[in-house]
Amino acid sequence: MANVTYKELLDAGVHFGHMKSKWHPKMAPYIFKEQNDIHLIDLNKTIQALDQAAEAVKGIVKSGRKILFVATKKQAKEIVATEADRLKMPFITERWLGGLLTNFTTVRKSLKKMSSIERMMKEDAFGAMVKKERLMLTREKDKLQKVLGGIADQTRLPAALFVVDIKKEHLAISEAKRLSIPVIGIVDTNSDPTSIDYPIPANDDAYKSIAIITKVIIAAIEEGLSERKNEKDMVAEKEGTGSEEEVLESATSVTE
Repeated sequence: MANVTYKELLDAGVHFGHMKSKWHPKMAPYIFKEQNDIHLIDLNKTIQALDQAAEAVKGIVKSGRKILFVATKKQAKEIVATEADRLKMPFITERWLGGLLTNFTTVRKSLKKMSSIERMMKEDAFGAMVKKERLMLTREKDKLQKVLGGIADQTRLPAALFVVDIKKEHLAISEAKRLSIPVIGIVDTNSDPTSIDYPIPANDDAYKSIAIITKVIIAAIEEGLSERKNEKDMVAEKEGTGSEEEVLESATSVTE
């Protein structure tokens, strides 16, 4: 299913792992060889893992649920925020707020507060406030926006997480595990692939590597959304046809 070739992954540097001294033994099945004291990832295994992850993502989105993207490392922020926002998927690209999943009720209160401040700032009364009050509200809104802006429309827990660098985002993964939320993630040679549900062996440091893996996941989301829309259109069309037949049948019986 992954619409990416071996050569594209190779060109993006997806195969470059960490130094041998930093490796995690459980990554052994995904390592092709060692070269100049660097572990190289088996890209055939990467493609297989991408296929499995993409299939899972497509199924989740097709059912009408959301994938939460988590990528707070500098190299990943832009590509993840841009692509997730485009498809109206929630994302976290600043710091992970403790309890974001396990204490979602409190997080929802913060989201409501942010929304309330934004509405207030659009009203005439905001302009009538003293400068200090306006400044305090603006700063509070900016602070909330920075941390929670990517999940502003989230009203319920996500169905799954897509994580760039599972070692860095261990807090998010820990919360997801407690709630039995499946995790899909890019796993470099220094991480434990058994700690998540869908590990994708790949370089999680290089921008090009992160971008190409993310785009495969995004493509799976687009496919899931498209199939969901087609199914809804078919149902609507059938319902429309059915109601028309009922009208004709009713008209015939009246005539008789």
